[in-house]
Amino acid sequence: MPTQVVVPDLGESVTEATIARWIKQEGEPVATGEALVELETDKANLEVSAERAGTLQSVKRKEGDDVKVGDVLAVIEESARETPEKKPEQPAPPPPEPEVQPARQPPEKEAPEPDRAEEQQPKPEVPPGKTPEMPGVEKEKPEVERKPSAQAGAVEAGRPEERVRMSRRRRTIATRLVEAQRAAAMLTTFNEADMTGVMEIRRRRKESFEQRHGVGLGLTSFFVKASISALKEFPRMNAEVDGDNMIIKHYYDIGIAIGDPEGLVVPVLHHADRMSFPEIEKAVKRFVEQAKTGNFSIEDLRGGSFTITNGGIFGSLMSTPILNPPQVGILGLHRIQERPVVINGQVTVRPMMCLALSYDHRIVDGRESVQFLVRVKQFLEDPETLLIEG
Repeated sequence: MPTQVVVPDLGESVTEATIARWIKQEGEPVATGEALVELETDKANLEVSAERAGTLQSVKRKEGDDVKVGDVLAVIEESARETPEKKPEQPAPPPPEPEVQPARQPPEKEAPEPDRAEEQQPKPEVPPGKTPEMPGVEKEKPEVERKPSAQAGAVEAGRPEERVRMSRRRRTIATRLVEAQRAAAMLTTFNEADMTGVMEIRRRRKESFEQRHGVGLGLTSFFVKASISALKEFPRMNAEVDGDNMIIKHYYDIGIAIGDPEGLVVPVLHHADRMSFPEIEKAVKRFVEQAKTGNFSIEDLRGGSFTITNGGIFGSLMSTPILNPPQVGILGLHRIQERPVVINGQVTVRPMMCLALSYDHRIVDGRESVQFLVRVKQFLEDPETLLIEG
């Protein structure tokens, strides 16, 4: 009995996907729960598995096709016994023998065909009419046609080009980023933080932290904790705009922007205010590993009230992050660089980081955006406060 394989529910606000690749091919046996096809959504790549064992009888949609929830992807024939019966029928085909026999008849027909071809050759010469009278024109026409084709041949000119179709995630990112700049009144404010305190804690606690928790003590957990503490003081930074209303969220789902070859992905630390330093570091490590394979769950990418993006890992000293709609705030981190600063009238060298906060000016005023970033700076420069306040 045949069973249809359909596009499953893709999660929150996701209705379409693109077929990335077929893991199984037509005619191959499949087991219950075995992955058949990989779908690419604008948030993550998902695998569709077989609900029943059998044979993949037919594939209805090819790689690269866009599909919607409920579309039929393939058909599985549940009767696995039919597979071995079909195989002996295929290798013993009698049809090739009759095909060889008619192949011997063409040579008998080939003899008259050249005669007819000779008779037909003058006929096509007659319709053009002017062609035999002006043979020079025939030679000029192909030359004129070759000139424009040479212009399109960029390879001949030493300027090769490659046309690559954007992935669904890349197309969605492009649309969302343009929409963010069009729909929001986005501004960015900058500040810098002296990372001496954080670096000192990491130096002293790095080995014991890793031995105890099985994960390194990175910078992300400090910024997550600092951001949450500042969000509690400035709740409109943890909100979104819905028509004429502001939806102020009293929970803290922090998105961590991670770059990979397929495009930016933002997995979410749900209820990050309840997470400890080790829990945050373990989750971020898992996100980074999942980004390499695109193997995120819908839950990992669901929601988000505020985002942190770190361009410093790529060497950026300063940038303007773009909002992640419908959020109204995003914190950009940058490379830590030692440089001279004046402290208490004395010039000293400190590890400094530029902080950039982009915000939606429709509901966040310049005053509170600046104060928010100042609080993040203060928490980072006195990280023991984060430990005391949890």
